[in-house]
Amino acid sequence: MSVVYVENLVKRYKEVLALDHFNLDIRQGEVFGLLGPNGSGKTTAINCMLQLLTYDKGTIELFGERMAPSRYDLKGRIGIVPQNVAVFEELTVTENIDYFCALYEKDRKTRARLVGEAIEFVGLGEYVRFRPRKLSGGLVRRLNIACGIAHRPELIFLDEPTVAVDPQSRNAILEGIRSLNRDGSTVVYTSHYMEEVEEICTRIMIMDHGQVLACGTNNELKTMVGTGEKIQVEVIDLPDKAFEAIKALSCTQRAGYDGKTLEVFCTSGAQNLSTVLQTLQQEGLSFGRVYSEPPTLNDVFLELTGTELRD
Repeated sequence: MSVVYVENLVKRYKEVLALDHFNLDIRQGEVFGLLGPNGSGKTTAINCMLQLLTYDKGTIELFGERMAPSRYDLKGRIGIVPQNVAVFEELTVTENIDYFCALYEKDRKTRARLVGEAIEFVGLGEYVRFRPRKLSGGLVRRLNIACGIAHRPELIFLDEPTVAVDPQSRNAILEGIRSLNRDGSTVVYTSHYMEEVEEICTRIMIMDHGQVLACGTNNELKTMVGTGEKIQVEVIDLPDKAFEAIKALSCTQRAGYDGKTLEVFCTSGAQNLSTVLQTLQQEGLSFGRVYSEPPTLNDVFLELTGTELRD
């Protein structure tokens, strides 16, 4: 079942085409990673899905039904954790979570239980009477998440929830996302940290200039591009002739040598490492430590967009 379905979505800001016939299909139970450089259209797409922005044309369906600004029944099934922290400085941790939960749940007894569960979920039990200004950045991020998920939404949009947080809080947030997903929530996740996306997302979309460049599992994306593994070999005094032979190999995309380590970036293939080592041996060279690293999601992103994903 598709929880989010978007077809040919177009959004313009005057002369700027922010979304260019954008398509998206997110299935129930997924942790779906949405990646793109700054200005690629990610936030615009999310805001259109949530009907926080009007759009020029296209179809948006959530839970199999047409989304519209007045579909509060659908909106009540959605949780939003924005990149910019959205909490009230004058309210305590408990009061903040209760306020946002009350937008969806009117029964006080039920709401008190949900707020308590959200506090426990994000690990803020020791800080329930604290106001946000007394919390660390990581704890404020956890509060931001609790406010967005206290009403137990079926679909959760998390827009870079781990920006500028400490490693302990980041690990807690990622484990919390896994737990939400295990409990039945479908998650749409954006991040500038590739290792997070590789770790928790079941499928990943890469977009740029308002268009979809690629979509699939982590492994599927790596097979869609020509990027293969990165090979490093310790070689002392590599002759120019041998270096040129390495660069001339059909599997070599580019190569570098710093006087101690030969680094070869390869195209996709199963025999790259053996080909590189055989070439060195044929040149009469001995070598030390050999290291082969499979292509990363960042390699795929770089090849598709021409840029690295940065904060």
